[in-house]
Amino acid sequence: MNKNSQMITVFTAKKIITMNDSQPTATAVAVRDGKILSVGSLEDLKPWLDAHPHEIDRTFDGKIVMPGFIDPHLHPSLGAATLNTDIINAFEWKLPEKTYAAVRGKDAYLARLAQGVAEMEGEPDDVYITWGHHFMFHGEIVRADLDKISSTRPIIVWTKSAHEMILNTAALNHFNLTAEEAGSNPAINYAEGRYWEAGYVGVAIPKISPFLFDTKRYLAGIGIVGKLIHAGGITSVVELSYGAANPALEIMGPKTLLDTDDTPFRTYFIPDVQTASLQNGFDKALEWIKSLPETGTHRLRFLNSVKLFADGAFFSQYMQLKVGYIDGHHGEWMTPPETFEKLALVYWKAGYKIHVHTNGDLGLDLVLDTLQKLQNERPRFDHRFTIEHMGYCSPDQVRKIGRLGAIISANPYYLYECGKNFGQVGLGVDRASSIARLGSVERERIPMAFHSDCPMAAAEPLLLVWVAVNRISSDGDVLCPEECVSLHQALRSITIDAAFILGVESESGSIVSGKTADFTVLEQDPYEVAPEKIKDIPIWGTVFEGKPFPIKSI
Repeated sequence: MNKNSQMITVFTAKKIITMNDSQPTATAVAVRDGKILSVGSLEDLKPWLDAHPHEIDRTFDGKIVMPGFIDPHLHPSLGAATLNTDIINAFEWKLPEKTYAAVRGKDAYLARLAQGVAEMEGEPDDVYITWGHHFMFHGEIVRADLDKISSTRPIIVWTKSAHEMILNTAALNHFNLTAEEAGSNPAINYAEGRYWEAGYVGVAIPKISPFLFDTKRYLAGIGIVGKLIHAGGITSVVELSYGAANPALEIMGPKTLLDTDDTPFRTYFIPDVQTASLQNGFDKALEWIKSLPETGTHRLRFLNSVKLFADGAFFSQYMQLKVGYIDGHHGEWMTPPETFEKLALVYWKAGYKIHVHTNGDLGLDLVLDTLQKLQNERPRFDHRFTIEHMGYCSPDQVRKIGRLGAIISANPYYLYECGKNFGQVGLGVDRASSIARLGSVERERIPMAFHSDCPMAAAEPLLLVWVAVNRISSDGDVLCPEECVSLHQALRSITIDAAFILGVESESGSIVSGKTADFTVLEQDPYEVAPEKIKDIPIWGTVFEGKPFPIKSI
């Protein structure tokens, strides 16, 4: 059939929020072959409808249609591994088959852990693993605490940040993690069974990875993540650390479960060049990354982008700070500064868009100084060098980001979970209350997106909008209201600006003629509900490439 004679479907709605500032709203959108033909009212669409066969779908007449939500930094593989454990978290986690209640306090945490071990089925020496421990809510947990629970069953406590593990003696023996191998590594405390950052990535994970990414466990976890993505109203996600654990499995799993006709979202992949370079050397890593687009499919695509890591994790307070921490502990470099600069130069010269994980103001200094050196070495326009996370920074650094032409993909959820607590432990009130300094970013007119970094936060873009607009911490306090973001900018940050961050704004992010017909369908208008109610707006489902996908309850 000639494309021009194919059926047009017109979706009508109470209101269509286009995120196109020159035509902000509409009530009808015409779709053909998965693409948007025209947007406006039914009367506006009449020339199309008079000329072509069409049908009018009034399913959304009482609903609000928006561009499909985009989460530009999420980890399907890490989510598959963490969310398929016995979750013990300080906050409730609702999964498709089970809801895990919040647990607070060290005694309660250890009691819940002991219960999980006691109820575990299978062989006596099967590994028990839990994810979600956070020292602020659960106290410090060490090897001796776990040995009291079991001296025979291997136990792994995977912290909330997923940048650290604590193992009991049985687990150390099971995975052949030895004191000799740990040596004097500054990121390992063998006596306490703790492996973090470089010790976690370089020593523990290579040995534990075959268990974490066992095919059966992994595929079950990918299924969980896929349902959570759809429940959040998301039509595009990004795996922003592809290859960090097992490249073959990390594409096999999505191809098996997320590359089907009934998958209502697409997944973009951005490779982790630090891991690839450490394993293969700079030259071979670059050649491997150049070959990745050939392995993609329609729903699974590799972007012309790479990821680098600067300083450590936010939740575990391993980010690098200029002033340091109240208790005197120090942050960590995930990549030594000299190696970071070398890696950045390799991929800058190769023409890749660079995304950098950085959380502290000292880490951000390294990143911005490196960007300045890259521009001095080989100037590039529209480079979209992206700061990922940006936990704590200064107002001066925000201005410098703008002057250097960098852009930001931020995690507002940091403020909700950590803002109040970090004021008492680690950062102090002034720095902690200005976590996620996004109002300043908006005032500087720097493009920004919001991401969940799931499983660091739930894959719920409206939750991220709610935090950024209200700056409400988990105990109900409003922190640094001067850094609140306008609602319109917040919604841009999960739609058109998120698409811009990824370089796919010509394809998605707004409801405009010629773009892909990806929509998120809401039961209420986010511009009309009270700001504190935004996260509670019910999501009917999505339209992906012109096909409606209602959300099944989870």
